[in-house]
Amino acid sequence: MKLTRYHDQNSIVPGVFASETEIYNCARFGEDWGEDFLANDGLKRLADFLEAEGHSLPKVRVAEVRLAPAITRPSKIVCIGLNYASHAAEAGMAEPTEPVVFFKATTAWGGPNDAIVIPRNSNKTDWEVELAVVIGKKAKYVSEADALDYVAGYAVHNDYSEREWQLEKGGQWVKGKSADSYAPFGPYLATKDEVADPNNLELWLSLNGKKLQDGCTSDFIFNIQEVISYLSEFMTLLPGDVISTGTPAGVGLGFDPPVYLKEGDVVELGITGLGTQSQTAIKER
Repeated sequence: MKLTRYHDQNSIVPGVFASETEIYNCARFGEDWGEDFLANDGLKRLADFLEAEGHSLPKVRVAEVRLAPAITRPSKIVCIGLNYASHAAEAGMAEPTEPVVFFKATTAWGGPNDAIVIPRNSNKTDWEVELAVVIGKKAKYVSEADALDYVAGYAVHNDYSEREWQLEKGGQWVKGKSADSYAPFGPYLATKDEVADPNNLELWLSLNGKKLQDGCTSDFIFNIQEVISYLSEFMTLLPGDVISTGTPAGVGLGFDPPVYLKEGDVVELGITGLGTQSQTAIKER
């Protein structure tokens, strides 16, 4: 299944992609796609609901609605830095010997095609196409062998970063990662049965029509199983929590001279089997 959510006037409606062009309105199911839903066997119950009632559900056209984040705002957005060999090389940094872990504020959560808002005092807003993993059940002290059993599904995430705030102001990276609109997520959450191998997915990003990132998760330094197991040693991962797994080479910081977003720029990105996003940059006034 491909779970999504979309705006309808002043509310957000949970849905499931019926095809590339249409979405089932799943309001009748009575739940939104979030922690409680996932914790209570929601994916199985939703599949049964669609089998029984899908034929009678209303549909909307994807092109005619504004997509919301594919799941509700999670309790945590946990990010893994420098997790592609190509990105570590372009950053001039040694490959880490353990995963580099940081958080992204959940107030950055946004829809896949919402505007990217360059903050008022930002001069170095950068892009990072990433594979996001969504946790499906409470995870603590998980082995690598069992790690994928705790996954609900996968999605596209753009880990926007303000490089001056991240790298030049000291302290943790979180302040460079957490501005409003810095975590567009979607267009859908693909359940794990839709993805044969999350460690071998092509991902790409273009700026104003020019492809700048073109990589594959096979370039991971730490694969999905390793990351989930590692994180579960330090924190409890809850249903709906998002792990953003790093970005390949081609970020603005890696160019000489660096390239950063300016108002009017259009960022497009996608991952094989997980759909695409598009964000237009606007400047916060």
